[in-house]
Amino acid sequence: MINLNSFKAYDVRGRIPDEINESLAYDIGRAFAALVRPKRVAVGHDIRLSSPQLAAAVKRGLTDSGSDVLDIGLWGTEGAYFATFAESLDGGIMVTASHNPPDYNGMKFVREQARPVSSDTGLNEMRAMIEAARWPAKAAKPGSDRPLDIHAKYLEHLLGYVDRSKLRKLKVVVNPGNGGAGLVIDQLEPHLPFEFIKVNHTPDGTFPNGVPNPMLEENRAATAEVVRRSGADVGLAWDGDYDRCFFFDEQGRFIEGYYLVGLLAEGFLARERGARIVHDPRLIWNTIDLVRSHGGEPVLCKSGHAFIKQKMREVDGVYGGEMSAHHYFRSFSYCDSGMIPWLIALQVIAERGPLSKLVGERMRLFPISGEINRHLKSDAKSILARVRQQYESGAASIDFTDGLSMEFPEWRFNLRGSNTEPLVRLNVETRGSETLMREKTEELLRLIED
Repeated sequence: MINLNSFKAYDVRGRIPDEINESLAYDIGRAFAALVRPKRVAVGHDIRLSSPQLAAAVKRGLTDSGSDVLDIGLWGTEGAYFATFAESLDGGIMVTASHNPPDYNGMKFVREQARPVSSDTGLNEMRAMIEAARWPAKAAKPGSDRPLDIHAKYLEHLLGYVDRSKLRKLKVVVNPGNGGAGLVIDQLEPHLPFEFIKVNHTPDGTFPNGVPNPMLEENRAATAEVVRRSGADVGLAWDGDYDRCFFFDEQGRFIEGYYLVGLLAEGFLARERGARIVHDPRLIWNTIDLVRSHGGEPVLCKSGHAFIKQKMREVDGVYGGEMSAHHYFRSFSYCDSGMIPWLIALQVIAERGPLSKLVGERMRLFPISGEINRHLKSDAKSILARVRQQYESGAASIDFTDGLSMEFPEWRFNLRGSNTEPLVRLNVETRGSETLMREKTEELLRLIED
């Protein structure tokens, strides 16, 4: 029996070699070709030690099916997105496990225009094909496999998000966590006036300084300490495939991704008043307040990159942001990027002053708990039902866009089950009261854990 536990809601991801290996990668290449019927496919891979071999296997599956492969080589996930839409390809596959441990790997998939392939848009069909070994016969004429260098075009695209005449010298701590982001930083460096202080900069698939995942509090200290010690203006850190970027202010304080959504939305609305800004339901008040006050239209959407990208296309959103540090851009074919956000934010800092000043007042106006995860003792549905029953009599509104969101005059929360793990995730925010936020967070956690 083939182990297909690596097929998740949005991608393929599992432990090597039990859950993902070269044999499965080859079959995935054939299944993708059968699903999408692409003439040309971009294939890239991250810095993990197993990635080149898995990429080679998926390429064989594609070429045996008659598809031409354009190999972009070592990249972050957005490299596959960019190659697909910038070169008008029929699809893209990125071999990556992002922030998972070193013995994991996986793949992310897109169709034409870098539209995501997730469980409800083809990934389940690919799984079924592999499980049944049901796909077309190998092509009479195999496809070709040749390299594609998109670095120059990609750099030009990134630099198009900033007005370099408005930049000034800033001291910037950058921590790729030994993932792939350092390769792009090095290419951008000659074009920017910033002084980069590099931490864990060299790509290394063994992750000698721990798995690059700044969402984990224990992984933030390295960046924060260097910011404080060096007197830097800002600190930046990325996950392994750099599709998420995390910010530290000049005091070394970690800034939740939620507050960056409002800051970036404000910048886009200054250029395009009336534009639509897509955001997730976990934390919303700060985003809605800023978007409306700057003449924009906030659009609520279920969390997750496939949902955000689809909603952005539906409403032609100029920008979309999730509190999880995923940021999406219309001019990037509605895809998420971990490079575009910091370029835009550093221009704002250069023009308007330190990050602590830019987000500090928003943090005071809308304090948040940060996302709190709790392992399930019962099923998520029963926990959400119990919480709803407890609070619904006093709620001003109840929303089920993603899990359970309940709103009251001075506070609100979102509680949802994880798509990938046996967890519930809680977010709480208030209007100006840190004390109320802490009280309600503790109250909800007691109810969840009861």
